[in-house]
Amino acid sequence: TPDEIERLFKAINETKLMRPPTDCLSPIGEEAIIAGLQKELEADFCTAVTRPPAVYRGNPFQVEAGLAYIRHGEENSPAIEEPVRVMRFANRVPLLYMAGACAITKAIINVNWKNYRLQQPRDSLPLGPVVIMVHLASVWVPFTSESKEAIAHYPEIIREIMFCLQECGRRLAVFLNKRRREAEVARKRSYIAMYIPHLALGLKEVLNLSDREESRLKNSLEKLLGNPAGKTE
Repeated sequence: TPDEIERLFKAINETKLMRPPTDCLSPIGEEAIIAGLQKELEADFCTAVTRPPAVYRGNPFQVEAGLAYIRHGEENSPAIEEPVRVMRFANRVPLLYMAGACAITKAIINVNWKNYRLQQPRDSLPLGPVVIMVHLASVWVPFTSESKEAIAHYPEIIREIMFCLQECGRRLAVFLNKRRREAEVARKRSYIAMYIPHLALGLKEVLNLSDREESRLKNSLEKLLGNPAGKTE
């Protein structure tokens, strides 16, 4: 009867089914991803994230992501105004073609990289000297075709990839903010250091100091500035 069908439908939705086993997955691991990126790239910053196993349509899968910020001027590195370089893997096998049809590319585009200090045109990959690596481990990778070059757009997979990339992005933002602050401090220190000799000379004339006292005052000002070597940048 219709009432029985409705009760059966509600009971099925409320029933908690046991998750499939996930010990059959073979992730690369965060340490191995970072080591691989550092080996192949001259990067100022590398990070990696491995998500807990998840399930799509009864199939367990696990997502990993690595991110490297390439050192400025490195050969073959993406420029600041060029799209990031994306490396896609499924069960440790690289995916070389059909990047535009892949769930990995879709997930990267869906992340708001402006929150992590990278430029990003609308509906496009972010821009910058960055390499993004994403690996999907699963007992059944949902490829879009028999060529096995792109992963299908399952919401569960895209969501896990985005979570992974967002964590990498947060770490990248911390690194970039720290480097920006250090550069700003160095710029201000260099600017002030330019005037230390003039300041010491002015104090010498006002206080009628000797040359030795002037030199001692200059050294004290340089140490106070945080440059004990007495070198201006």
